[in-house]
Amino acid sequence: MSSLTLVEKISLEEFFGMSSGYVLDFGNKTFQNFFVENTGLDIHLKKYQKSGTSKANKLREFWKLEPDHLVGKVLLALIEYAKATQSESGSSDLEDQCREIANRLLAGKVNLNTLKNTVSIFDANHLSEQIQRIEQAVETDPSLAIGTAKELIETCCKTILAERGKPVTGSPDISILTKETLKELKLVPEGVPEAARGNDVIRRLLHNLGTIGNNLAELRGLYGTGHGKHGKAKGLTSRHAKLAVGAASTLATFLFDTHREVPK
Repeated sequence: MSSLTLVEKISLEEFFGMSSGYVLDFGNKTFQNFFVENTGLDIHLKKYQKSGTSKANKLREFWKLEPDHLVGKVLLALIEYAKATQSESGSSDLEDQCREIANRLLAGKVNLNTLKNTVSIFDANHLSEQIQRIEQAVETDPSLAIGTAKELIETCCKTILAERGKPVTGSPDISILTKETLKELKLVPEGVPEAARGNDVIRRLLHNLGTIGNNLAELRGLYGTGHGKHGKAKGLTSRHAKLAVGAASTLATFLFDTHREVPK
């Protein structure tokens, strides 16, 4: 399963002209040959037809099912094909953007652009530094990335509470910070009316939100930085760090977005 974001998919679909159901100027046979040559996979397999049989739908399903490195490889090949077959010369901003997306997937980097954009609104330099530290460490130092992901949630909660006139005193643990922030933003499960449509699902989701911080704290305690460990202890890999960072980024973005929308 690739880590393509919705915004990235929109850019790719525009560049490859997928709104009509096609992908560039490929026919069924040439599309099949292209994928066999670049991946060894048959794009016309049934598993890629879950959303429909058009070439665009098969590519969308490929993005959904296959890992980052394989999707990145195909995207770069498609971009090169488009450049070779389209009449326009030179490079467009959209093409450059799509290349950047493909290279991100090939490099295995986490995408924190949404969180970066959100954080920039609050002029929070410390948060920006944490995000930069995570990006640099997720491949080379997974333990540091996991530890910083936990700290990111703490900083997020403290920033929101301070902006809402409820600054934190002392050094409360992450469970208390998360709980207080969710309460302030009216995101506690108990706040969902019984009559609300899908109230059970909403409550479960809100409950799970509250556990992300706790889980990151436990993971950081076991594998992240901040605690001395046995000299022969083994850490987790970058894929585990990406999972931790992804969870932290999703929670932080959601909390900041809610903070902006919910009146103080």
